[in-house]
Amino acid sequence: MARTAMVVLFGLGAQAALAADVSIEGALTEELREALTGGSLLVEQSKAEAAPSPQELVSSAQADYQRLLAVLYDRGYFGGVITIKLDGREAAQVPPVSPPQNVQRAVISVDPGPQFRFGQARIAPVAPGTELPEEFASGQTASLGAMRDATSAGIDGWRDAGHAKARLARQDIIARHPDRTINADLTLAPGPRLRFGPLTVQGNTDVRTDRIIEIAGLPSGQTYSPQELERAATRLRRTGTFRSVAMIEAETAGPDQTLPITVQLTEQPPRRFGFGAELSSLEGLTLSTFWLHRNLLGGAERLRIEGEIKGIGGESGGEDYRLAARFERPATFNEDTNFYTLAEIEQLDEVAFFSRQATIEAGIERIASDNRRYRFGLGLRRGQTRDAFGENTYTLFLVPLGVTFDYRDRALNATSGYYANAEITPFLAIDGAANGVRSYADLRAYRTFGDTRPITLAVRGQLGSVAGPGLSSAPADFLFYSGGGGTVRGQPYQALGVDLGGGNIVGGRSFVGLSAEVRVKTTGALGFVGFVDAGYIGSGEFPDGSGDWHSGAGVGIRYDTGIGPIRLDVAVPTSGPEADSNFQVYIGIGQAF
Repeated sequence: MARTAMVVLFGLGAQAALAADVSIEGALTEELREALTGGSLLVEQSKAEAAPSPQELVSSAQADYQRLLAVLYDRGYFGGVITIKLDGREAAQVPPVSPPQNVQRAVISVDPGPQFRFGQARIAPVAPGTELPEEFASGQTASLGAMRDATSAGIDGWRDAGHAKARLARQDIIARHPDRTINADLTLAPGPRLRFGPLTVQGNTDVRTDRIIEIAGLPSGQTYSPQELERAATRLRRTGTFRSVAMIEAETAGPDQTLPITVQLTEQPPRRFGFGAELSSLEGLTLSTFWLHRNLLGGAERLRIEGEIKGIGGESGGEDYRLAARFERPATFNEDTNFYTLAEIEQLDEVAFFSRQATIEAGIERIASDNRRYRFGLGLRRGQTRDAFGENTYTLFLVPLGVTFDYRDRALNATSGYYANAEITPFLAIDGAANGVRSYADLRAYRTFGDTRPITLAVRGQLGSVAGPGLSSAPADFLFYSGGGGTVRGQPYQALGVDLGGGNIVGGRSFVGLSAEVRVKTTGALGFVGFVDAGYIGSGEFPDGSGDWHSGAGVGIRYDTGIGPIRLDVAVPTSGPEADSNFQVYIGIGQAF
């Protein structure tokens, strides 16, 4: 039995360029050759532009011995031989202080030797329920990566059970060259089970310490949990008040087996201003802007004031205006519940109706996880409307409820996952209308195929309903229309409603929207999209087939940027009352859905 001590050193080399040729030789598999190529500093330098000095080349070559040996060890080759020659001279024998004048050729020769497998693969003790990697088992390829992963899984298992200071206490690794096996015996030291100690705050200047502790919601006194630690950091990050959040565990346990935690913060500038624009050939130009204060009262409260003008130069009625202010206070009632208030005034000058509304609302938002949110509010709306049924003034008491599930990989350019948003708003008519319920749901799903030039299939379904009041007594701005960028591209904006005859059209009490896109990513930042949309409007409370459908289809170009793709879509109507209309053009940032 041969006992071999294995030490792997990982060197970091500065990026440089190499004027000489670099080659890797040896009887290597394609996968191993690619791994060695990726691990070599000399190869990395050969791909750069500026030529390094000979001294830099010698340093990189000498570092490559250990780097490439680590690559071999990580793939189960524990008897490999590596030679690196610079113009025929072994790099290990070149004094770094006396390098050659220049280097024309670097040759890396690798004889990997036989691949070893685990004879014995043992790690103990492990916490109940710990899942060790399948690669760390007798008969599997003996790689350092498998040993590292097994160690990490074992330590994480103990940390999940409250043993925050679990560590690797001993490792016995024996190479048996005659039978090409590695016996690995890893011993863990779980340490005591700890509880969260006090949370100490560092780095804050404007946000009060007591509010930071409330927002983090770290359960002091309870059993240590890395998931709770990450949740506390997430709560602080999602306020938007902090540029960076780091939860730092104390090196040693405190009294009574508690673990003190320090949160190191860097605050964002308190104020932010932004604007946006979207252009449609029919709906015209939309301009929006906002002003945000991230720490209004010193407790990470947010105040956002935003304004929007739509329909500038368009052919979809007149111009629409909206001005809104929203105040949010995080960690109200508990660490995962935010309180909000909002005030909004809006004017809609549409083809089929005109309305002005003023709304005030207050409520809570429960953040169940990074992907799930629930909303409850109470509001009051005063509105004036004018449509084919005449003029109306109403006052409504609102109870808006909502839920959002967002499991997309990216919000502005999703390639996988799904998104679901549902809203239901019971309303009590104080005057000018009838009692009822308005509901709306938006469902989206994404699936990507391929890697080199991925193709993403995106589908969307929308469903809306106004139940209770009749068509003539329902608030005109609660009714649904179809057509335009948010529903059916290619169709004129709000082209589909309920036809009363004589050229009079009003919104429907039921709505269905269906959309599908095929997104093709080409080389670089460019991509192409083909899409079809369809919409349904009915006079009944729910879609019963008695209403009308229309559809549109088109193609688009996407140019990916750091914040989302720039979108250009061209669409034409394919069915419905406006099927002979001209094509429509839509420009914006982010995918259509």
